[in-house]
Order: sequence, then structure tokens, then C-alpha cells
Amino acid sequence: MIKGSKICGISDLNTLNFIINHPYPPQFIGFICNYKKSSRYIDAKKLNELLKLDKKKSYFVAVLVKPDEDILEKIRYLPFDYYQIYDCTPEEIKIIKKKYNKKIITALTIKDESDVQKYSLFSEITDIYLFDSKGYEKSIAFNHKLIEKININKPLMIAGNIQINDNLEKYKKIADIIDISGGLETFGVKDKSKIDIFLNKIKQIHNET
Repeated sequence: MIKGSKICGISDLNTLNFIINHPYPPQFIGFICNYKKSSRYIDAKKLNELLKLDKKKSYFVAVLVKPDEDILEKIRYLPFDYYQIYDCTPEEIKIIKKKYNKKIITALTIKDESDVQKYSLFSEITDIYLFDSKGYEKSIAFNHKLIEKININKPLMIAGNIQINDNLEKYKKIADIIDISGGLETFGVKDKSKIDIFLNKIKQIHNET
């Protein structure tokens, strides 16, 4: 059942302000903190300015790909509610969670069934699971049917080249939260009209369940 949404890759104040003040704001807003290959990456200095905005009803998420101590210390006192972590072992995430006292979104990149089954390794330290493609900065899809049969007792977030024109209702039996980034962009820039369509669709789906 779709309970919420996440908009990822926010990098400018104007878009962030629009999202936070939308009638149906997303549950989560993600910021690319250390993955410089992404066009949506923002450095710690800009993050400091961006995150001064009142988040209101949304949670701020630091998106981190195998973070080192340098980036973790730079963002330590920023108002992030969650760390979304890629490419770390359960033990590495456990250390980060304990040291920085943050809730954890464990991001698993999926190509086949064996990737899906790795979720069980993170059960003790994960607050939310994210099943994503192996595209990272590129919007690449994966077969979402691979996660239909798993039984997880924690919230499940789904990403992987999801578009606003997709039939989002098809994800109702798979996920609790839809995570979207590139699907809300026009020529690589977040598009407010697409954001508005997406957030209204999520609200409609939520009302129907």
C-alpha cells in the first residue's frame, strides 16, 4: 500500500521551497551529498544554505554512496532525519547509525533475485529498505516484480526509472513509498509541473486505499 513518496536529487532553494509548501508534500526529500558523478550532487557548503529552510512535514534524507568519515563529519550537524546509504556492509552501516544517531534507509541495487535476497543481512540496522536499480546517477529501471514476493516487516521504498506517466497504482502491492528523481525532470532540471502531477497522483492513490 502506497503510504508516501520521496523526491530525490533536490539541489536548489526554489524547487525545495515549492516541494515543502505543496498542499501534498512528499514524506521524504533527498539530497545527493557525496556522489559527484551525479548532476544532482551538492557540496556541503551549499547544503548548509539549502537546509536552513523549514522542512515542515517532510523528512530530509542524506543520500550517501559508501560515505567516508570526511563527508559524515561535514554533514553531521545538518538537519537530516535519515541517511540513505549505498554500497556499505551491515557492519559499516551499524557503526554509522550508532555514531551519528540517524535513521537508516538501506539502498539495495537490484539486477536479479540474488540482489533482492541481500535485504535480510540488513534487518537489524535498517529502518526503511530502498530497492533501486544499479544505475545510480542514471535513471535505469529494474524488474520490480523481483520484489513482489518478499515479506519485509519494515517500510519498503521503490525507485528505478519511475515516471509520472506510469500507472503508479501498479506499485501498491509492492511498496509503501515511491521514490522518484529523474522522472520529475525536464532536460536534467527538476520541473515543478511534473512534481505537482506526481504529488497529486500519490495523494489520490493514498485516498483510494
